[in-house]
Amino acid sequence: MSRAEEFEELRPLLFSIAYRVLGSVSEAEDAVQETWLRFSASPTRPRSVKAFLSATVTRLSIDVLRSARVRREAYVGPWFPEPLLADPYEDPARSAELADSVSMAALLLLERLSPLERAVFVLREVFDFGFPEIASAVGRSEAACRQLVVRARRHMSENRPRFEADRTEREELASRFFDALREGDVTGLRELLSADVSMAGDGGGKAPQLARAVMGAEHVSRVLGTVFPRLALLDVTFEPHRVNGQPGAVFRDREGKVLHTMTLDVLDGRIQAIRLVINPDKLGHMGPVADAWAVHHELRRTHRSPR
Repeated sequence: MSRAEEFEELRPLLFSIAYRVLGSVSEAEDAVQETWLRFSASPTRPRSVKAFLSATVTRLSIDVLRSARVRREAYVGPWFPEPLLADPYEDPARSAELADSVSMAALLLLERLSPLERAVFVLREVFDFGFPEIASAVGRSEAACRQLVVRARRHMSENRPRFEADRTEREELASRFFDALREGDVTGLRELLSADVSMAGDGGGKAPQLARAVMGAEHVSRVLGTVFPRLALLDVTFEPHRVNGQPGAVFRDREGKVLHTMTLDVLDGRIQAIRLVINPDKLGHMGPVADAWAVHHELRRTHRSPR
């Protein structure tokens, strides 16, 4: 097997490691590409290709994350990960855990860890790497890596995201939610939301977004049930789709360009959180991106014009 073939076989794993460490599709793809360049240029063949590539992409991701954290501190409004429509790495025996580990809620919780803690946690808890491999990947002793995992577990367990255990029930609830959204059914929406549901958007200052999170079933259902019918008049459509392993949807303008994504956190038979990613810089990997400001201005003109 050639180096290129070996690399392509492991590419899904490498991307999935990098994305969970970085929370960014574009940065994860860059880290994977740089990993290939280093592998192809290496004069010697590593004893374990998987260990070499995993260690390389992990180190690159840690370096990128350290600089990214500085930028995120100055980010305008809430910061959400770049939406991921499909995780290329598959393990049928652990599909539910892998999906939950890439959820918006889990990735936001990982943001609270240091870059080193995050990388070690991802390698150990998500991909079940052994401590010798982890130590080699991050350049720390096995004992230090064990301490990092313990510390990361403690931070994560304090607010570990929980989801509906039955994925079928989760999808059915989401289907009912999107049917109600399509119909502008405020009452139907309200019945599917938890009393303390929250809805927030990530525009990054580059797209219209909510001034602040909308809280409570009454307020969230009214906003959704009022705004989407008006968007539908502008030929804005949406297609239900798993986003970051959870129920969600991709919204498009009349030209079919991506306007934003929506993800739903479901627990105890109700929707607990709704997150919108509207920042155009985070949507480009999904195809042509809509001009959200143009849609926003047209929406306001339509709303103000006399009937």
